[in-house]
Amino acid sequence: MRMTPNDEFQLDDIDDAKTVEYIRNYLPQELKEKFSDDELYYFIDVISDYYTEHHILDAQPDAEGYINIDLGEVVDYILQEAKNDEMGVYDADEILFVVQGEMEYVESLEDEI
Repeated sequence: MRMTPNDEFQLDDIDDAKTVEYIRNYLPQELKEKFSDDELYYFIDVISDYYTEHHILDAQPDAEGYINIDLGEVVDYILQEAKNDEMGVYDADEILFVVQGEMEYVESLEDEI
């Protein structure tokens, strides 16, 4: 079966929705309702941009199969982009939970493979 670009976009949308749901469930109780779905979608896009710009997706895993990602750098990147895009000012500790939730989701997908 051949996928059209529209099919790929729909799959990306489904995956993003699953990621948002996973992150929302991952967040501590006091943060679950703090971020809107639109904000979480935005953060996912910015995280993806960070991975692309910093060649994370092309990096070779270490001997144990891990790729080192500095969570602080990812958080700083999101904070700066959110400011530049006039999305708002966010607390670094709260954004760290979003980044960790996204990473946990990706790891959960890898565990299924």
